[in-house]
Amino acid sequence: MTGEKILLWQEGEYQYPAAYGFVPFLTSYIHEDKDIRPAMIVVPGGAYRNASPSEGHLPAEEFYRAGYNVFVLAYTVNLLDEPLKLQPLRDISRAVRMIRKNAEKYSVDPEKIALCGFSAGGHLCASLCVHFGDITDPAPRYQAVSDRPDAAILSYPVITSGEYAHRDSMTALLGSEPTEEELEYMSLEKHVTADTTPCFLWQTVTDATVPLENSYLFAEACRKNGVRFAHHVFSEGVHGMSVATEQWLEREFGVPYTLEQIRMLADAVSQGRTAYPKEKGDEILADFGLDGKKKEKWTSEEKAAIRDTLKEVGTWPRLAEDWLAKTWQKN
Repeated sequence: MTGEKILLWQEGEYQYPAAYGFVPFLTSYIHEDKDIRPAMIVVPGGAYRNASPSEGHLPAEEFYRAGYNVFVLAYTVNLLDEPLKLQPLRDISRAVRMIRKNAEKYSVDPEKIALCGFSAGGHLCASLCVHFGDITDPAPRYQAVSDRPDAAILSYPVITSGEYAHRDSMTALLGSEPTEEELEYMSLEKHVTADTTPCFLWQTVTDATVPLENSYLFAEACRKNGVRFAHHVFSEGVHGMSVATEQWLEREFGVPYTLEQIRMLADAVSQGRTAYPKEKGDEILADFGLDGKKKEKWTSEEKAAIRDTLKEVGTWPRLAEDWLAKTWQKN
């Protein structure tokens, strides 16, 4: 079942206004031997504006090799102007419920379902870690199924809506004029309790996109509430390092299936089905490399500097896998 596209929502269950035909889905990386394994749901980042291909296939392969049955989540994002509100949280809540209910079908242990989120995807994972149970699933078949993840890896995560917020993520999620209640709800360090999911956090000191304080705030909240956690801060590295391998550095991300919503939006714009000029569709495709033209992200000098950080930062998957193994023993 590797490469299977698993739709999260049936007809009539999903209503994000700017979807243009997109329905959130999981892509599977499941071993063929039918052995019961832990599950890992990989959740790419992208400031809630897109689901980055660099944080989908590569970490999925890493956890597949480590013995997990893996699912990459393509959740709802807001590239242009329609605030997401709780829709991404509904998506990830449904994903956990679906995998847990169908544990036998997917050969997973229903008590070992982990999340691995990056940047805004880390915010989405941490949202479920603290707000699990808040989302009532519309389908009766899932309403009695828990959406609480059993563990989570939060990679350079967006956490707070306060002083150290990543503002674009919050704007994409809540709009330009969120209420104080909405901001409070999405400032996740304020909602950690003793029941919060165990979490492994990592970030780099030199991350210039998501302030380092985000992971510190969440780690400290875990410590104060007695939540099992680990927190690793690496001395150097840019934002968005994913698995921090040469394959990542050379932008070899596989098929960009996580960008399906972006592709559908670009088609809708090009066909005149939005308020945007048709030329905007081509611009969107070019921005995301969906026009078939591969673009370099860094100069050769920048790439050389980043390469020097890979060895240190690239240790995080093994650290996380060891931590997860111990967590499963304690659960």
